Amino acid sequence: MTTLRLIFGDQLNQNISALTDCAKERDLLFMSEIKEEASYVKHHKKKLVFIFAAMRNFAQQLQQQNYQLIYQQYDAQQQAQSFFAKIKQQVAEHNISKIILTEPSEYRLLAEVESWSERLAIPVEIRADNRFLATKAEFAAWAKGKKELRMEYFYRQMRRKYNILLHGDHPEGGKWNYDSQNRKTPKKDHQVPQPYQASENQYLAPVKKLVAENFADHFGDIEPFHFAVDRTGALAALEYFLANNLKDFGDYQDAMLEAEPWLHHSHLGLYLNIGLLTPLECIRRAEFAYHNGEAKLNAVEGFIRQIMGWREYIRGIYWLKMPEYEQLNFFKAKRKLPEFFWNAETKLNCLKTTISATKKHAYAHHIQRLMIIGNFALLTELAPEEVNEWFMIVYFDAYQWVELPNVTGMALYADGGIVASKPYISSGSYINKMSDYCKNCSYKISKKTGEEACPFNYLYWNFLIKHQAKLKNNQRMGMIYRVLSKFSAEQIQEIQHSSTRFLKQL
Repeated sequence: MTTLRLIFGDQLNQNISALTDCAKERDLLFMSEIKEEASYVKHHKKKLVFIFAAMRNFAQQLQQQNYQLIYQQYDAQQQAQSFFAKIKQQVAEHNISKIILTEPSEYRLLAEVESWSERLAIPVEIRADNRFLATKAEFAAWAKGKKELRMEYFYRQMRRKYNILLHGDHPEGGKWNYDSQNRKTPKKDHQVPQPYQASENQYLAPVKKLVAENFADHFGDIEPFHFAVDRTGALAALEYFLANNLKDFGDYQDAMLEAEPWLHHSHLGLYLNIGLLTPLECIRRAEFAYHNGEAKLNAVEGFIRQIMGWREYIRGIYWLKMPEYEQLNFFKAKRKLPEFFWNAETKLNCLKTTISATKKHAYAHHIQRLMIIGNFALLTELAPEEVNEWFMIVYFDAYQWVELPNVTGMALYADGGIVASKPYISSGSYINKMSDYCKNCSYKISKKTGEEACPFNYLYWNFLIKHQAKLKNNQRMGMIYRVLSKFSAEQIQEIQHSSTRFLKQL
């Protein structure tokens, strides 16, 4: 009788809980490139290349260390194309008496796995995912009894737990959060380093060919591809960020430049989310860089907050609120996704630039996602399920546990305030302040209404007018509604007329 240990495609780390007591001489490991997982949404081609190549590289490492591994490469002709079908096949062929796995990162897959024991008539042991800094139970205990689940306070608890940037019980520099220092815009002569370029990997060429041939109808471009697909390369990417970008990351964290899709961001999320990097090693290295005088506090704290604060908080929200969370739609938004979300054919330069770069790179940084894509989707009341699916498709670091609360909660306020304290919306003035997009746009940022006006300008006020009953009592919206109360009937009519015209064209 044999134990089968299953490794999912986003669990590429030898320290996962499923392997902690593995007996190499008798236990079987199983990994598979599964059609169902590759196509339940039409993932960006670059994401599929990354995952398949990283899986194959990880499988080779396991075999070199004498694990007994069954690895199945993608085969479009195989009849068994679901996880369950493949596992059932292995149970029969190898006389499997027990299955051990680290819990899947997504609710739909966990629900599937939880049915296996009864369907297969053998024990299925589901172990906690030890790649995160907070357990589900720890987050639930923190959240219990709280009226508001604000990331900032959970982040402070995590800092204390791991003793990060602390002097005793006091935060480094006297403040917990330096977000207010992370909003500078680069000058014209500002230099941005090229993104990290990983060495060519032996698995990339065949995987690129596989994806091009079998997933031709999926969104996005395969080339250029400069990402690492193994742990050595991922660690090198971390060191490259620390040496070349961390020092400017804090100042320009929220900036957007038309010619610079990468700026000073780390681009480490894809490695973290697949297991090639772990959060604490990234945090400790950044903290060391600060103490070693290599980067300023606002940069290091901002980077650590994204991982220790936001990433852990978002995962906690996901598991605390699922499955109901997936259906939330506070504003009853139902407009279909415009076609330009796929082809970038729009006169709005901010959207055209962001979507074009996303198609090419499978990436956009957090402000582009929140204040360009999310802002537009919220102001035009695009259906949350369509926006969520788009985010899942287009980004290389997108998994539902991280994508859903960020989109439903932060970008769309579709959860009614569980994640965000207010809707994150703005007129074109914010985009103009934080980017150079507006200077090359067909619309005029200076105009508030009319056919030449930046649509963000009138859509912003139109949204506030339409949803005043739901938002006027929000403490953080009070000032803006006092401004709105001074608008004349003629101004409001012009805003609504411009919005109606634009939305009909959309």
